[in-house]
Formats: sequence, structure tokens, C-alpha cells
Amino acid sequence: MQKIKNLAYLLVFSLLLSSCGEYQKILNKGTSEEQYKMAVKMYESQKYSKALRLFEKVTPSYRGKPQMERISFMIAQSNFNEKNYSIAGYYFDRFTNNYPKSSKREEAAFLSAYSYKLASPRFSIDPTDTNKALESFQSFINTYPASDKIDEANKYYSELRAKLEKKYFEIAKTYYRTAGYDLRNYKAAIQAFDNLLEDFLGTKYKEEALYFRFKAAHDFVLKSYDRRKEERIADAIDAYEKLKKSFPESQYMEDSNLMLATLQTEKTRIDALVAKQKEFENLQKK
Repeated sequence: MQKIKNLAYLLVFSLLLSSCGEYQKILNKGTSEEQYKMAVKMYESQKYSKALRLFEKVTPSYRGKPQMERISFMIAQSNFNEKNYSIAGYYFDRFTNNYPKSSKREEAAFLSAYSYKLASPRFSIDPTDTNKALESFQSFINTYPASDKIDEANKYYSELRAKLEKKYFEIAKTYYRTAGYDLRNYKAAIQAFDNLLEDFLGTKYKEEALYFRFKAAHDFVLKSYDRRKEERIADAIDAYEKLKKSFPESQYMEDSNLMLATLQTEKTRIDALVAKQKEFENLQKK
């Protein structure tokens, strides 16, 4: 019985060696046709890494030929199956552009967006792939509104928007938190909150964003030289009015009213200084 098992193992091992030997031989010295056939064989056997090495070899020979459409799709799919998601997204996208009449164009368009989604990291990291995924899903939704993948595409699009929304909100808050060390970050925080509120209308962070936008403007006034305060006080009071108009019962209203009182006191002082300066300038003209 043990001998039979040993013979079986030996047979399997020999077949594996033979298969590997054949693959290496064709990879290194095979004709383009042999490499293409072996690439398809590896692809169908789910040996995607080996398939990709062969597809790389045969692509120059098949460029412009009918087989290239199939090769292009298999390259994209192989990268997807190997979890090379950014690369897969790129190749699926290129497939949709190069083969607009292909029966696989819709599938490739969805997989391009889905690949970029899978490549998209957590919200705190570089959002490049997230943005690509959003653009690709939006393009898919617009191009294939009747697709059986439309609900899935809309779901993923919403998830990605929420991820990006959170990222930009946290960036704006980080600018505010670090402004004590670098006063330029007050301006950066104000701009970042403005961008968030403009780009994500109806954001779930709106109340908090309006509050921190006002708070950043308020703190910026207090850290500014008197000659810069007049304009910055006006901007801060405008930010307060936006918060009050949007959320009159806001949890931040009590604190905001105290900050407004500080601004109004400061405004009275600055207005008096400006009036004195104008009076002095008028006397100089006489």
C-alpha cells in the first residue's frame, strides 16, 4: 500500500516538474504563438502570475491583431486576481477606451472602478485611488444606467464619497489644531472648511465644520496684528452668522456666542483706532 502511495506522489511530482519545465522552456525560447497558448493555459488554470509573465512577452507581437482584445482583458483580470488593484484598474480602464465595441466593455468599466475602490486605502492616506474610483463609478453610472451592477455601483460610490468627506474634514481639523504652532494654519483651516462645505453639500459634518470654521476665524483675529483685524473680524462674524442661520439650536451656540462677544468688543476697539487714524490723516492734510 505504501509503495502505491509513493508511486502516486512520484507521478504527481514528475508531472509538476514536467509542467514547470515546459513553462520555462516556452517562456524563454517559445514562439509567440506557443507563448500565447501557454499564457491562456496558465490563465485558465488560475496561475495568474505565470500568465502575466507570458502576456508581457507576447503583447508586442499581437498588438493590433484580433487576439489583443482578449489578451488585454486577461492582463487586467490577472492583475485583479493577483490583487494588484491599482494596476488592474488602469488596465480595465484602458480596455474600455481601446475596445469601445467589445462585449466586455461594461464589465471592464465596472471592474476598473471596483479595482480602484479595492486599492483605495483608509481615509487618512493619499486619496489618489479613491478619487479614481469615484470618477470611474460616476462614469459607469452615467454610461450604464440600466446595468444590473448599477445598485452596486451607487453603493460603492456613496461609500467612497463618505470616506473622502471624512478625510477632508479631518484634514481641516488638523490644520486648526496645529495653528498654535504655525499661524499660517489658521488660514489653511478656514480654506479647508470652506472647501469641505462647498464640495460636500449636505455633509453630515456641516454643523461641526461651521463651528470650527468660525472658531478658526475667531482665534485668527486674536492672534493677528491690529492692522489686519478689521477684515478678519468681518470674516469671523460672517462665519458666526452662517452657523447660527443653519443651526440656531446648535450644541456649539453657547460657546459661539461667547466668541462673538469677544469679537464685538475687539471690533469696537479696532473701529475706534481706525477712526483716530482717519482723524489724524485729515489733520495732516490741512
